[in-house]
Amino acid sequence: MYSLSQSIQIAGAVGDPIPNPFKGLSDLDIEFRRGELSVLAAASGTGKSVLALNLAIQANIPCLYFSADSTAATQLMRATAIITGEDSKVIKSRLRQGDFAEYENALAERWWIRFNYSARPTPEEIELHLMAYEEVFGTDVHLTVIDNISNLDTGGSGTASEYTQALEELCDYLNEMAREIGAHVTTTHHVIGEYADGLKPIPQSGIKGKVSRVPSLILTIHKATEGLYSKTLNVSPVKNRDGFADASGETFAQLHFNTVNIRLEDL
Repeated sequence: MYSLSQSIQIAGAVGDPIPNPFKGLSDLDIEFRRGELSVLAAASGTGKSVLALNLAIQANIPCLYFSADSTAATQLMRATAIITGEDSKVIKSRLRQGDFAEYENALAERWWIRFNYSARPTPEEIELHLMAYEEVFGTDVHLTVIDNISNLDTGGSGTASEYTQALEELCDYLNEMAREIGAHVTTTHHVIGEYADGLKPIPQSGIKGKVSRVPSLILTIHKATEGLYSKTLNVSPVKNRDGFADASGETFAQLHFNTVNIRLEDL
């Protein structure tokens, strides 16, 4: 048990925000804090994984990214486009042709971002990789991304109620992990069918399963198409323990999504 004065000594970096590359999010008091869990929820194909990857790369900090939802080829293409600013289709073609030497130096400079591509990672596998990261690089990760939470292998759930309970337990587990390693942990997640088109604001009640209790921050994302090669991602803080929140999802920051180089920028 600790007094308030003693708590100063043990608080450490927990509660400090990691670098936020998006001013529009900061303007809404959206920060990704160490020792806390956040959820990025959206319909399939809207851009939740794109936001997670842009956060990991643009924050430019030690990161462990569990990419259960996307293959190594997909993430390599996207990450290379974000880092270099080049056309993702050209990058994808060169990757298939084995002509990738041009990009290797730029990718090698981001050695502190590491990926795991298991389709069904277990909590034990996550813990093993976190320990391996610290052992190899001499530092804990500052950001852990789980993309997405429903791909984690917890032994299966037969009914809807079991699935919901499993999601709650996973959130508890990830939140505890965030506190123990002093990193920010963010996970992507799906929404209910009413919001499956991704075209309207998603309230807190629109998130699939009961995951709202544990995370300190929940962002929902809906989109607006601007043209053939660009979209706007509207990011709503429907829960924000340390700042502004609007559970209806009607208040949002806008990020420009360049679909050519996969980059997100403030609109």
